[in-house]
Amino acid sequence: MRQFIRLSCAGLVLALAAGQVSAQGFGTLESAGEAAAKAKAAEWLKEVGKTDEATMKKFEAIWSQKDRTVIDRLGETFTIANPTAQRLLGEARDPNWIPPEKAPSLLTGGDSPFFRANLALAYARILTIRRAYDESLAVLKIVKPEQVVDPSGYLFYRAVCEHAVLLKDESTKSINRLLTDALDAPDRYKSVAHLMIKEMDGWQDADLGTVARLMRQVEERLDLAKAGKKTQAIQKDIINRLDELIEALEAGAQGAAPGEGDGDGDGDGDGQGEGGGKKAGGNKGGDKGAQDSNIPTAPGMSGAVDMAAIKKLQENWGSLPPRERERQLNLLTQGMSPSHRQAIENYFRNIALDRRPPR
Repeated sequence: MRQFIRLSCAGLVLALAAGQVSAQGFGTLESAGEAAAKAKAAEWLKEVGKTDEATMKKFEAIWSQKDRTVIDRLGETFTIANPTAQRLLGEARDPNWIPPEKAPSLLTGGDSPFFRANLALAYARILTIRRAYDESLAVLKIVKPEQVVDPSGYLFYRAVCEHAVLLKDESTKSINRLLTDALDAPDRYKSVAHLMIKEMDGWQDADLGTVARLMRQVEERLDLAKAGKKTQAIQKDIINRLDELIEALEAGAQGAAPGEGDGDGDGDGDGQGEGGGKKAGGNKGGDKGAQDSNIPTAPGMSGAVDMAAIKKLQENWGSLPPRERERQLNLLTQGMSPSHRQAIENYFRNIALDRRPPR
């Protein structure tokens, strides 16, 4: 489910509609059309004294590109009149550029709220596409949906970022406002919003699903060369959660009565004793064989998962040769659900691939 949502979000952020916000009442958000956004952009150019023939020719060329989103064209308009905005959006699109953790100063000061708010949304949109969710969220927090030309897009991007960094309450709040206040939110926004809500309803604080989500978060941070304190803190949290899951599994095993479920069958092969307990192949002492071959199922998983092995592999990963890493990783992820297996495999492989300096 989570993988489907991520793929859906990745596609959606490349095809988002936009418009001009106008107040209809308390909490109500509505986008205007492309024409209104273009008119506001032309008005801004006039305010900054950039109405010469060459600039206006570029302006018309930008707004003639109907295949681009309105917020993308608005951001491009800012770049033809403001070199700093041009540099900012250019850097954001560079796959080798590491986004700053704090919002750039261009987005936090200045005389034009229209310019700052909508440039912030254009910038955050690019960061969201790059999966720089923390940085995008830091930018989105400095503006309000009422200030931008695409309030439903703002709420959608914000919900996606909050969902990605596991801020369940915040993401739910953004989604609720998207579904109730954004009158003209596209159906595709709403569909993915409902999927995110459904997935978050299944989140539990103490299950392997949470560990897998944290591992995916580390993977995304390492993709952006962010191996610093925050990433290390998440990795430490992963180890602590694995410890808690291991302790819970051990406590559950110790709490089970010896021979529970054995029945007292005589090994006649019917797999059922007088006490109603199942036996492994009808053999006496069959439970011992089951205990030796099966690993307790971790909370939130549908298959057998060796929690201690996950923790041990994480601790020993740096000292293992590449071939042994792959062998142990393949053994470890057998029986896992596809989404959890992918998250854990990517997490360990990103640890191996990361050679970039921490920030």
